[in-house]
Amino acid sequence: MVDSLREMVTTAISVSLSMITLQENETVKRLAAYAALIGVPTMIAGVYGMNFEMMPELKWRYGYPFAIALMVAIDVYLFFRFRKAKWL
Repeated sequence: MVDSLREMVTTAISVSLSMITLQENETVKRLAAYAALIGVPTMIAGVYGMNFEMMPELKWRYGYPFAIALMVAIDVYLFFRFRKAKWL
């Protein structure tokens, strides 16, 4: 009977640890999604912040609005993809 109870307690602890691991995985997925939403505009802005002289879009009148629109479009796309995957 003691062995049976010991096995039952071991199983309960194992299930509890598995549930905690699943919960942590959900948290990590959410954090990764938020990091991607912040990382994409940071990457694009970082390229524009390097002050290159030979970038064709610097002489273009709509270069800056295009870069902002690109950042917003990518973030909106990622947001809806993460929402569809239930990461957000």
